Amino acid sequence: MSRRSGILEFAVLGLLRESPMHGYELRKRLNTSLGVFRAFSYGTLYPCLKTLVANGWLIEEPGNTAEDAPAAPLTGRRAKIVYRLTAEGKEHFEQLLSQTGPDAYEDETFAARFAFFGQTSRDVRMRVLEGRRSRLEERLEKMRASLARTRERLDDYTLELQRHGMESVEREVRWLNELIESERAGRDLKGSATGGSAQQDTTSGATGGLPRPGDDPRPDTPDDTAT
Repeated sequence: MSRRSGILEFAVLGLLRESPMHGYELRKRLNTSLGVFRAFSYGTLYPCLKTLVANGWLIEEPGNTAEDAPAAPLTGRRAKIVYRLTAEGKEHFEQLLSQTGPDAYEDETFAARFAFFGQTSRDVRMRVLEGRRSRLEERLEKMRASLARTRERLDDYTLELQRHGMESVEREVRWLNELIESERAGRDLKGSATGGSAQQDTTSGATGGLPRPGDDPRPDTPDDTAT
């Protein structure tokens, strides 16, 4: 299985853990909720679904919504197939969620893993975030060393592109630092501590919630207002 196929299977299992869906709804959720999958087509999704069904992780059921029910007798078209996660599929997805090796924080996989952090235990989230940060810090060090060696030979536009790449990585490292700090403090996306009480999240410059890329990491001042 290719890494890209594995990411798609992971995301499909994660979405179906929330609720059963038909193929159209699944693709819409993949495209709108998980931007990393915008390039996936039905020609990619349906073979993935068939594989998951063959593995016993999904089952197919006839659609039973109001719009699906009359479709077959009136038009001769089959009712939409709804895909439901099996007990084995749920167990397999939970095993995937618990993995914290390099595949969890590579460029191709981190966004999908992060999208399902709400279903992931705190200790696993911490290991994935720390692994991602370590990987980016290594990349940043190499980029700086490369720029120091070659900057005299680069024209202004190429140099600016190199700087832009470095700034992007630096920005993500800062974001990861803030996320890790929030996790260590026991805050979740709603700003709730482990004990369940709401609190101010000063790492994101907003009331509650984990920081987002581009947020101002400075604490709120009396004149600030939450957005």
